[in-house]
Amino acid sequence: MESGAERADRSTADGGTADGRARALAVVLDAAVGEQAVDPYRLDGALADLGVTGGAAAGTAERLYRLRRDQLRLRRREHELTALFSSARELAEERDADALLARLVERAHDMMDSDVTYLSEFDAASLTLRVRKTAGSVSPRFQRLVVPPGRGLASLVVETRAAQWVTRYEDDSAGWHEDSLSEAVAAEGLVSLLGVPLLSDEDVLGVLFVGTRDEHAFTPEQVALLSALANHASVVLQTAQRLQRLQRSQEEARDALERLREHLVERDRANAVHQQLIRSVLEDSDFSPIAEKLAEALDRAVAVVDEYGEVIVTAGRALSADELRRAPVAEAVRASHDSGRCVLVEDGGDIGAVAALTTGSYYFGAVLLGTGGFPLSSVDLRTIERGAQVGTLLAMQRQAVSDAEHRRQGELLADLLDGSPDRRRDAVRRAKRLRVPVQDLDTLVLFAVPGEHRPQATRTLLGPLHSRALVGEYGGHVAVALSSRQPGVTVQRLHDQLRAALSVPVLSVSAAASGDLPAAVVTAQRTVRLLQALGAGDLAARAEDYHPYAAVFEPDPAALTAYLDTMVGPVRRYDAEHGTDLLATLRAFVRNQSSPTRTGRELGFHTNTILQRIERLTRLLGEGWRDDELFFRLSLAVRLDEIAERLRRP
Repeated sequence: MESGAERADRSTADGGTADGRARALAVVLDAAVGEQAVDPYRLDGALADLGVTGGAAAGTAERLYRLRRDQLRLRRREHELTALFSSARELAEERDADALLARLVERAHDMMDSDVTYLSEFDAASLTLRVRKTAGSVSPRFQRLVVPPGRGLASLVVETRAAQWVTRYEDDSAGWHEDSLSEAVAAEGLVSLLGVPLLSDEDVLGVLFVGTRDEHAFTPEQVALLSALANHASVVLQTAQRLQRLQRSQEEARDALERLREHLVERDRANAVHQQLIRSVLEDSDFSPIAEKLAEALDRAVAVVDEYGEVIVTAGRALSADELRRAPVAEAVRASHDSGRCVLVEDGGDIGAVAALTTGSYYFGAVLLGTGGFPLSSVDLRTIERGAQVGTLLAMQRQAVSDAEHRRQGELLADLLDGSPDRRRDAVRRAKRLRVPVQDLDTLVLFAVPGEHRPQATRTLLGPLHSRALVGEYGGHVAVALSSRQPGVTVQRLHDQLRAALSVPVLSVSAAASGDLPAAVVTAQRTVRLLQALGAGDLAARAEDYHPYAAVFEPDPAALTAYLDTMVGPVRRYDAEHGTDLLATLRAFVRNQSSPTRTGRELGFHTNTILQRIERLTRLLGEGWRDDELFFRLSLAVRLDEIAERLRRP
């Protein structure tokens, strides 16, 4: 490599002309104030052409680079100051004081993005502050508020002549609270307040406030911005001496902008990865780019899992399924879901960080990152959060498509189940366009699940059924119309899958459609109501098995309970009081067509014993209980009571 001395010798030989020095000087000036950065080697050559080498060249280059950075900062600051000065000119053009103050409050309201903004005018004679102009206020009492001397946050601003703020107004322990002020603030619903003074020379003109109805910690930048607006008002209302205070605000803003510049440098990396993720997802509509980009950027294994913990995609070294189920990992996923931030995992085995795919209360899964050779910085955590946000957008997009499909299937199924011929004919035509084989749908299944679980139940059932069945909500249940010949699909299997997915009891009732889906749904609904009235919980049943009872007795829980108690209750109570089992004798007597002989044979007792028990039943049920009409009702009650008892068993 050529040394500085060698470059100097070469420059003396080749670049010592006036034109060469002029070109070198132009390079030096470009390095200090040019639009584009100058290559360091080119700058070294230019300094050598000008006779500056060695340590002097390095120092000169450093000063030139520092001058360039200062120039860039000044240009950025000039942009912001131009906006502020433009605001000041607009306010200065207004001559009416009320209109001017209203304009100021509205501008502060917009620039600070606050819920309520107001200006309190200070009366030096009475030492009170009166709310004069507001923006965003909804309480008439607040709009007419008068602050007594020495009370309230406004008085504190006046006394200190400085900005004051509280994160939670009611929790602040300062002694300036006053009942009427607290009531007015509560009526407006304000939680956090920031106030800055309007000053002119040694006089206090008033206080400019912004407030939020949610808890908010005000940043130095927000304080500086509101102070600048207050300075504008003071300039317009009183004197040009406000320029000095505005210059002070400029210095504070310049420092804040410098800190912001340093922060933005860190964010650039995350923004670059975010743009790549967005572009990749828009092109591929897959979770793979998320895992691949994060794995590439952070040099570690990445896995994306769905809301059930199943792995969707992986990149880099495969993460063990056992690691995904570790308690620290599950706890970190819950914490990320609650906070919306990337969470580091302690004692997570091969998993070092997680970020939930979440928006509001919805949870779509998580991004899991393995451990690596370097610790994750704040920039890296933000990069992971960006990846999770992109994954959430993709999950929401997929859910929107899925929900649209669910709605379409649900509407089609509802029309097919409807008894109206016109709606059914139209539904059959739509089903043909969608290639749904309506002629093969010979079984209808109703699933009775709680209302909040029905959307998830619908999504769970669509998985194994694919496109050869219809799934939707109908009449307060989840309904499925399917073909009994569909391979690998049974009502019991669907029931078990739904029970496992929802973790709640599920009552499933299937009915043979035989080409008449509307009739099948009526039969299934009637059977569901009957089984629910009998206390059935988790059960997969066929409507055909309960058709006689459902057809004879339209279930009403209260009526059915009263009916069973009237017919069978006396026998149950007698057994409970005397430790007997007359109910078993009554059931066997009904099953054996009122034959004492066959009843005794079934129970293993002598006929005389059965006759004695029948006499006891007569005393309990009345003399006419074996007459045709009454015995028919009693037989129906006995069988329903036996079914209910069987359904209530674990």
